[in-house]
Amino acid sequence: MSAQPKVNGTVLIHGDADVLATPRSEVAPSISVTTTFRAPRPEDNAPPVDLDDLWNPPRHVYSRETQSNTTRVEHILSKVNQGHAVTYSAGLAAAYAALVFAKPKRIAIRGGYHGCHMTIDVYKKSRDNDLKVIDLDDEYQPGDLCWLETPVNPRGESRDIQYYADKIHKVGGLLVVDSTFGPPPLQFPFKFGTDIIFHSATKYFGGHSDLLAGILVVKDRKDWQTLINDRMHLGSTMGSLESWLLLRSLKTFHLRIPRQSQSGTEIAQWLNKIAETPAGQEYDGVPGGMITQIWHSSLQKPDERGFVPSKQMEGGYNATFSFLLADGEQAARFPHLLQYFVPATSLGGVESLVERRLDSDPNEDPRLVRLSVGVEEVEDLISDLQQALQKLAKIKADK
Repeated sequence: MSAQPKVNGTVLIHGDADVLATPRSEVAPSISVTTTFRAPRPEDNAPPVDLDDLWNPPRHVYSRETQSNTTRVEHILSKVNQGHAVTYSAGLAAAYAALVFAKPKRIAIRGGYHGCHMTIDVYKKSRDNDLKVIDLDDEYQPGDLCWLETPVNPRGESRDIQYYADKIHKVGGLLVVDSTFGPPPLQFPFKFGTDIIFHSATKYFGGHSDLLAGILVVKDRKDWQTLINDRMHLGSTMGSLESWLLLRSLKTFHLRIPRQSQSGTEIAQWLNKIAETPAGQEYDGVPGGMITQIWHSSLQKPDERGFVPSKQMEGGYNATFSFLLADGEQAARFPHLLQYFVPATSLGGVESLVERRLDSDPNEDPRLVRLSVGVEEVEDLISDLQQALQKLAKIKADK
């Protein structure tokens, strides 16, 4: 992939310079935990705050509406994602807000993050009529919402955004793309017809496993204001400390994502060599047959329509993906044989993580192991996986 798109580091550092109500004497932003702000005196002639236009308020009134770090974060995220970004208290809070905004008659979705399916179940409780969930490849009708996750959790394969955008737009419906596994600059979903971009910002935007946040990005400023008004009364505003943590994280976003992408792709290619090695032979000291299957966008073959992930993931491939071990017992043991991969759920942080996915998703294959590749030296991560697979093979042989 030549001439890969990049995220502009100057925007990440200075993209909030036009935010009005923020201290300008500080180099590093302060942590502000106030919920409310002092009202100006009548003689101050302070500009009014228009609750119907909170894009860049001249001052703050109440933190459920706006506060300095949240507004700064949203301005930077808007530029990075090439739209208008709204932040939320968690990824699933953003997912729920997208459903409230879209008011779908039916939802087309397949697989992906089980939490989004559970959020849909919660949203159903607010409906008097039954909200039908259909498959992505079923026929669409007016009023449908297509919820497309790509790359898909937990396996890490890509789906064709443009194909589903064209399909849903033919009936006047909306396309939401969950791009959590493909943050900028890996892919820019608006380029392929997306209406709303969704991210669990807990993952790559946060990047340090120390905050919960969600993001929705829309093209139109009026839609942004609608989402802001909804958020104000749903009560799903991101916390003040989390806003500060996210603002901090964005300053290194352009350094973290390409490195994680490159390392993740190299590791996926290495693991694929092991998966291709027959039992009785070895690759790089690891016996064949240990890994039975691996998924990653870089390993995908063209589908029946000719789609390949490189057309969409122009800035690199995903750093989170999965593979199958021979049995569930090996998958349960494997995460605890590693030194640098931390056995924990979640993804996108600077530290590499590993989990048997069944421990988080009860519907998953018990043999499946998910990796989230961090920013460590890729050679060390490969050596770590190598020694763990060798130990696993020895445990199996000694039985």
